[in-house]
Amino acid sequence: MTSLSVLDLSVVTTGTPPSQSLRNSIGLAQHADRLGYTRYWLAEHHSLASVASPAPEIMIGQIAAATQRIRVGSGGVMLPNHAPIMVAERFKMLEALFPGRIDLGIGRAPGTDQTTMHALRQRFDQRGGDDFIERLIELTLWETRAFPEGHPYNNVFAMPDDAPLPPIWLLGSSDYSAQLAAQVGMGFAFAHHFASHDAADSMIHYRAHFKPTRWRETPYAILAIAVIMAETDEEADRLAMSADLNRLLRDRGQYRPLPSIEEAQSYPYTDADRASIARNRSRLFVGSPQTVMEKITPLIEACKADEVMVITATYDHEARKRSYSLLADAFGLGKQAAA
Repeated sequence: MTSLSVLDLSVVTTGTPPSQSLRNSIGLAQHADRLGYTRYWLAEHHSLASVASPAPEIMIGQIAAATQRIRVGSGGVMLPNHAPIMVAERFKMLEALFPGRIDLGIGRAPGTDQTTMHALRQRFDQRGGDDFIERLIELTLWETRAFPEGHPYNNVFAMPDDAPLPPIWLLGSSDYSAQLAAQVGMGFAFAHHFASHDAADSMIHYRAHFKPTRWRETPYAILAIAVIMAETDEEADRLAMSADLNRLLRDRGQYRPLPSIEEAQSYPYTDADRASIARNRSRLFVGSPQTVMEKITPLIEACKADEVMVITATYDHEARKRSYSLLADAFGLGKQAAA
């Protein structure tokens, strides 16, 4: 059976302030740990009213300390926002404190708007253009220590230098990301929940062109999808109304906290709005366990995914936990743990 994991944005709702959303993430991680999920990743977003977590490495430490066995990682650190040595040091620290339980997921996007991006990077050296590959190489060099002879960084050490970097994963939603992950020989996570590119095409390309390196000997592909599951299709559709409206507004540049079901029900939708919501449902799997599994199983098989990572955004936190419980049952996590 395909492994199952969680992607968490620490969602802020109109009834839940950001500080409570962060505490909810810790509780959800403990819930996922008990259910048998493989890993729990946290995102990096800045200046977004609907996302409470701008610093995944801080949340990773908190969640790893509050759980027993689940792997905890970033989904992901937006590398262009950070000096590579800082990323290396933070994740070496996490690996030293929680050996064998940390993942370092890396992304190329800023995770925010242009103005906030400038605020994040204004003190950086201005390398110009898309310098992601340069930063990725530098990040790996803090582990390999393979700086050229005479390079000034030969006298600089990413501490703690007795702890390795955790496994590195490249995150993406395009064929370019798949090509890069295959070329550098790292794990790959594809974001189906907001991608415009075909998931199966990207993930099969990654697997077919993967080159073994010191980072991974074999390819490993994670399919990230959005799911809202409930006991019945009707209840799941009702819960999804919050996400439907939130996505509709976000597509118009209105980044707001996740609305309640009542707020979503009272919104004055136009025919065009309803058509947009219907289109967006192609990236959101909603329904009972049977309905959702019937929808996602062909996608998982087409992508040849080694693992499925699920993001669930509902207004009610208990409904969110229930969705992950039902999904764990549908994937047979309890049976796997007992075997």
